[in-house]
Amino acid sequence: MKIKLTSVFVDDQNKALRFYTEVLGFAKKSDFSNGPYRWLTVASPEEPEGTELQLALNNNPAAKAYQQAIFQQNQPAANFVSDDIKGDYERIKARGAAFSMPPTDVTGSTIAMLNDTCGNLIQLTQLKRWAGE
Repeated sequence: MKIKLTSVFVDDQNKALRFYTEVLGFAKKSDFSNGPYRWLTVASPEEPEGTELQLALNNNPAAKAYQQAIFQQNQPAANFVSDDIKGDYERIKARGAAFSMPPTDVTGSTIAMLNDTCGNLIQLTQLKRWAGE
């Protein structure tokens, strides 16, 4: 079994597409509509056939309440792995992203947190390499 798709709720799909492609650097993978429903996904350019992230319009009251609650609790809605978190931090910050936490060493990794402008906090993580690996 594989994880091929995961979703993040967003309050505006056009704004989310701009942020996830122009600011974070992901590539648009799928974008099609059926009436008022829009299926929109992005993927890492490093793994174009890898896991896709659906940018799902959050028009569900229960999901919206959950999204707002985890945002207020400073919990990330998604976590992306970086091989160079300090370089990614500088690149993404230069593109206008608002970080609530710069790269910070924690047990086993270095993390940074930013606002995706669409109702979510996003965590970047660089795993620490242990001696002998």
